[in-house]
Amino acid sequence: MATVVLVIHLMIAAGLVALVLLQRSEGGALGIGGGGGGGFMTGRGTANLLTRATAALAAAFFLTSITLTILAKQSNAPTSILDRVQGAPPAGAPAAPSGDKGKAKGGILDKLNGAPKAPVVPRSQ
Repeated sequence: MATVVLVIHLMIAAGLVALVLLQRSEGGALGIGGGGGGGFMTGRGTANLLTRATAALAAAFFLTSITLTILAKQSNAPTSILDRVQGAPPAGAPAAPSGDKGKAKGGILDKLNGAPKAPVVPRSQ
């Protein structure tokens, strides 16, 4: 479902870019576009058609964006590594030894806590 919506979203985005590039520039930004009457599509009727088509594609773009957000939020994958660490051990992980009373050992913090500490050397003054 998400793949179909994503493909539709990408086609809408490409169509939106094409429609915006077809429109005549009305601003004087950098002195380009909007020049003489030699444009591809000129006239008031085509400008109105392009404006309405752009608005329709923009609305469809927002709709597919919201749909993709909702679909991504419904996935069952954990959103953070902390969610996986605090929950049950992942499938395929070795079981904790029975003598540890349910505490899993072997993590990096357990290894650091069990490491021998360096001797403290007094400083000479």
